Amino acid sequence: MDFLVNPSLLHSATVAVPGDKSISHRALMLGSIAEGSTKITGFLAGEDCLATLAAFRAMGVRIDARDSTTLLIDGAGRGGLLKPGSDLDLGNSGTAMRLMCGLLAGQAFDCTLKGDASLSTRPMNRVVDPLVKMGARIDSNSGKPPLTLYGGQTLRGIEYRLPVASAQVKSCLLLAGLYAQGETRIFEPAITRDHTERMLRAMGADVETTSGWIQLAASQLLTGTAIEVPGDLSSAAFIMLAALLADDAEVLIEGVGVNPTRSGVIDVLRGMGADIELLNCREPGFEPIADIRVRSSRLVGGPVDPGLVSLAIDEFPVLFVAAAAASGVTRFSGIGELRVKESDRIAAMASGLRTMGIQVDETADGATVVGGTFAGGEVDSYGDHRIAMALTIAAMSASGPVTIRDVDTVATSYPGFADQMTEIGASLRILPAGATA
Repeated sequence: MDFLVNPSLLHSATVAVPGDKSISHRALMLGSIAEGSTKITGFLAGEDCLATLAAFRAMGVRIDARDSTTLLIDGAGRGGLLKPGSDLDLGNSGTAMRLMCGLLAGQAFDCTLKGDASLSTRPMNRVVDPLVKMGARIDSNSGKPPLTLYGGQTLRGIEYRLPVASAQVKSCLLLAGLYAQGETRIFEPAITRDHTERMLRAMGADVETTSGWIQLAASQLLTGTAIEVPGDLSSAAFIMLAALLADDAEVLIEGVGVNPTRSGVIDVLRGMGADIELLNCREPGFEPIADIRVRSSRLVGGPVDPGLVSLAIDEFPVLFVAAAAASGVTRFSGIGELRVKESDRIAAMASGLRTMGIQVDETADGATVVGGTFAGGEVDSYGDHRIAMALTIAAMSASGPVTIRDVDTVATSYPGFADQMTEIGASLRILPAGATA
């Protein structure tokens, strides 16, 4: 399907966004291999997380859906997963595939992980190589999915320095470390989201973090617990941007996760002049949560601190649009990781913004964006949910209608996105794929 977006007048509102995707994935995985029951509230019932849920059910885990956002998991324990009857299809989810590689590397059975056409093009050697060093045996399609993991291998803890800061690779190795003999030590060159470490500790694991090193003791057993999934900051970022670019709006987004290892988008936007305030800050479980109040603001471009990249890696499509709407020039560097996401996000955003009249110059690991005025036109999301949503927000401020092609994947992370944007003032229609207005 496609979106047709006309110039829109956003109005003030109080909203909530769906649950955090990263935390929902991890809660399913850790709850499934824990002893006892785990109750998840606020679960993201998006396509990516539902693929993970289906995979663990296929491995014999009993997961009771009390409603669309509340799950009760009867944990199978560290060695209780069963061989699935067929390949595990993880759809579009790179997070699920990379993390499950670590979890499945220490199982007694063989298993094949596959995905859709997009996921099948994404690099997996970044997890395969260190897992092989731990003793895993894995076949791939020239470093890409499908991946076949062979059971019955003896894993050993290793000391591993991540070549590139990556929460997915770090989490993969920590999950493998639960099944390894000896301590697992990982060094990350920059801070990345620490949801896995927090959740492991909440379930009783011995995890230490010191000066960039994460250490996991051997032979860990997990105990089920209650997990409250906060609203996803990556999803909230789209509403934040819409409010910032509006003429005169104030939006309150309730119950959003503001973990400091992934709140870089707030820091970058504030540095551009955004009026963003965190209210009612609390930590009911092991993740910090706040209500986010955003008021329309005049944004000013400038160089973005590369040190914030790992804290905002999923929000750069939003930041590209913010840069395009800001006065002056914004320079991004150190964001080469975006080229191996669901799409090449640097190229995808550059293409979409250029079509809408914005000057964007790419480099291998960055881009320069010259602020301007959005024009109407037709843009391609390249089947990437974050590109589709970021261009939707840009289109709301355009001088004419914008058609955004291939937006079906929005449901992977933000089910109900179109309806919610319409409720707060977006002039948005859903069209059949390839249709004309």
